[in-house]
Amino acid sequence: MKTVLITGARGFIGRNLAARLARIEDLTFHLYDVNCGLADLEAWLSQADVIFHLAGVNRPEHVEEFETGNAGFTDQLCKGLYRLGRTPKIIMSSSIQAELDNPYGISKRRGEEYLIAFARQTGAPVSIYRLKNVYGKWCRPNYNSVTATFCHNIAHDLPISISDPAHEIELIYVDDLVDAFIAEMINPKGSDSCYVQDSIPYKRISLGDLAGRIQMYHEMKNNLIVPDFQERFNQCLYATYLSYVEPNRLKYGLTIKTDQRGSLAEFIKSCHFGQIFVSRTHPGITRGNHYHHTKTEKFFVVAGEAVIRMRHIEGNQVVEHRVKGEDYRIVDIPPGYTHSIQNVGEGEMITLFWASEVFNPDHPDTYFLEV
Repeated sequence: MKTVLITGARGFIGRNLAARLARIEDLTFHLYDVNCGLADLEAWLSQADVIFHLAGVNRPEHVEEFETGNAGFTDQLCKGLYRLGRTPKIIMSSSIQAELDNPYGISKRRGEEYLIAFARQTGAPVSIYRLKNVYGKWCRPNYNSVTATFCHNIAHDLPISISDPAHEIELIYVDDLVDAFIAEMINPKGSDSCYVQDSIPYKRISLGDLAGRIQMYHEMKNNLIVPDFQERFNQCLYATYLSYVEPNRLKYGLTIKTDQRGSLAEFIKSCHFGQIFVSRTHPGITRGNHYHHTKTEKFFVVAGEAVIRMRHIEGNQVVEHRVKGEDYRIVDIPPGYTHSIQNVGEGEMITLFWASEVFNPDHPDTYFLEV
């Protein structure tokens, strides 16, 4: 069984890493953070096969805390391991700021130097990740992450401030970082090259684009428009945004259109895949009796019993498909076929519809014609 120690375990990256490690069998891990004592650290250093050194200070009250919290703590960690005669695999999160000569960057660079010296002295395998801007769930807003701040404020209908919308930043998704960390834990590398640069995918994006996308996600509950999730960055950023929405605000209603036939509501729509809507239809009622030139549809009766009829607009032959909710059957509606759906059951019929394009009242591509 492998034993792992995470320093800075209650931080943003540490929490995401711990959640993933908890799913790995034959692994024990210890979580060290500011609420732990030096005795805990000593005990866990004596057991660890792998150390994820994520602890650090980036927004202290006093500038001197950069040195003690970053370089000083790393030095303390190395000295403890040396005293115990231990050479575990060490994976350290640093920052691209280590290339700069500001107090934070200097302290991170000095921390790296302590770790590199330890590796050279003992042969311990070490990897140092100089990270770009990491984003994802559980990152603290209004602190040191613009993505977290934008997500939190927009989710809570609070204003955001952008001094230069064209300014570009490089973003790393926390799950991609955790993937890289776990891969190194499973297959430890040597210490010939301590720095791990550009090994994690990142997205370069302007602040204006970043804020605009998050605002678009926020408006989805009103306009139902889904972004292009084929772009993975949209998947990751939307998941990040949604993690900042208060649980009691995750539920929202749809606009319901009701008439003598029953009711209907749009669910989601996108220029990339069309739209999905749902209807409830009273017994004996028929919907449809129209055709499309280009638009295509799929009908899925979720509950109840229906007859779906279609006829080529140039012919007389009517094709019928009888479907029941429990059968999970899809019926495709091609262009140039007038079609209808009738509730032939005793109770209410619930149907899920997909259309290949979002309904445009100016160009509906829908023409009445009895089947």
